[in-house]
Order: sequence, then C-alpha cells, then structure tokens
Amino acid sequence: MNTYMGNEYKGEWRANKREGKGTQIDRQRGGIYDGDWKNSMRHGFGTFSLKEGLGYRKQYSGGWKRDKKHGYGIFYYSEKEYYEGEWFGDERSGWGRMYYQDGSIYEGEWLHDKRDGRGMYRLANENRYEGQWKNDLKNGDGKFFYLDKGQIYEGFWVDDIPKCGQMSDFGREGAPEATQYPIPQVELADSSSVIGEAKNDFESAMS
Repeated sequence: MNTYMGNEYKGEWRANKREGKGTQIDRQRGGIYDGDWKNSMRHGFGTFSLKEGLGYRKQYSGGWKRDKKHGYGIFYYSEKEYYEGEWFGDERSGWGRMYYQDGSIYEGEWLHDKRDGRGMYRLANENRYEGQWKNDLKNGDGKFFYLDKGQIYEGFWVDDIPKCGQMSDFGREGAPEATQYPIPQVELADSSSVIGEAKNDFESAMS
C-alpha cells in the first residue's frame, strides 16, 4: 500500500507510475476506485464508489480514458435513477438509456450530457414521445402517443412545445381513459401541405 497526497494506492506500477490493475482510496472525494490504470490515470475499465455510512455505494462502472468516463458505462445518480450507455470526456454522449426517479425512461442519442438527436421518452403511465431532441428538449419532428386517451399527436416541436401538427385517434377502443367522442376528420383538402408549410415557417424562424 502506497500513500501520497492523502490517498492510498495498492496495485501495479511501471516506471514509478500507476499502471495496470490497482485500487485507490481517494480521501479528497471520499471514494474508492478499483480498475485499470495508465500513466497514473484511470484508463480502461474500472469502478468508482462513494463513501456511504460504514461502506461504499457504487456510483460508476465502465470505461475510462485519461481519468474521465469514456466508452460504455453505468452511472448511478440514486438507487432508482441511473444512466447506462456511452460516454465521451466525462459526459453522456452517443447512445444511452436514462432511468428517472419518477419511473420515466429516455432511450436514444445524447450530446454533451443532454438528450440530442433521435430518442424515445416513455412516461410512467406508458405515454411516450418518439422523435427529435435538441439541448435536452423536444425539437423537430416527433410523435406523442397518448395511450391513456387513445390519441396520437404527429407534428413539429420547438423547445418542448408542439407548434404545428395533427391529432388523431390511436387505439382509442382499448384506452383506459378514452375520450368521449372520436376526433373528427380534418376537412382540409391537403392537410399535410398546410402542416408542412407551417413547419417550414418555424424552421426558418429558428435558423
């Protein structure tokens, strides 16, 4: 066991640097890392756990690169809230699945620790959104399935707000809280063209 800067390290060395397999007790962060090392940095596969009570609680297990989370890994924010997926430079980036405290789940693309790209967000009641995301918000083309009501909204979103689209019935017969009356058919001769023009206007305003 070697001690330096208040930390304790037990493992392999090479050229006076931590290299290979090793375990370090981090007194400053109040945690413990067990895994691969390279050039005295966490690099490869390893697990970081935080001090909790008389023991430790696992916080992250997965890939590391130059002391940062990188590659595939699982991060536990709490007992019921955690992320599993790809990391880049200590941030959620790439594909990943996030389980939230309230029972909702997001599965899709991430960039700089935010939902960004294509993704599906399912609420605890099974209602869900499938579509595009930007800066952690619904942005672009998307569909929201109101399975409890038996309806679906298809349209264009800006910062989590549906701006233009079409609502229609979807599995209304078996919905637990179905609306009293079905949605009437749109009477426009070319509703898709009207929606498309509105979408183009919003996209132009955003650019």
